Amino acid sequence: MARIKIDMPDNYSFSTDMPVRISDINYGGHLGNDAVLSMIHEARVRYLASFNYTEMDVEGLGIIMTDSAIVYKAESFHGEQIQIDIAVGDFNKYGCDIFYLLTNKQTAVEIAHAKTGIVFFDYETRKVTATPQSFQDNIRKDT
Repeated sequence: MARIKIDMPDNYSFSTDMPVRISDINYGGHLGNDAVLSMIHEARVRYLASFNYTEMDVEGLGIIMTDSAIVYKAESFHGEQIQIDIAVGDFNKYGCDIFYLLTNKQTAVEIAHAKTGIVFFDYETRKVTATPQSFQDNIRKDT
């Protein structure tokens, strides 16, 4: 089976830090894969909040994660600070991709590359809907 490759962007428009908590550690003694997905979820919530959005209200629409990919680069351990840098790209009719670069804040070692695909969803009609132009404009002027 071929390894997943994520073409990471050159520039990021948002950064946030998170500690590796004891509950993030797996039986191997390092940061677990499930914890990485939770960390990027938290980072996405913080990123959206920087525009006064929530996952349930981006220009009146919700977002749904349609896919995710994580490529692990190095171990991380309890107590380390992880810097998560975010970029948004690959806009399409219904959504876009969000890219996450996870780095050890003290050593600058890359821990993981991640990407989530999102689509916009109208929870009243229960249908996928077009990407709001105002969202694209806000994101693009921030990069």
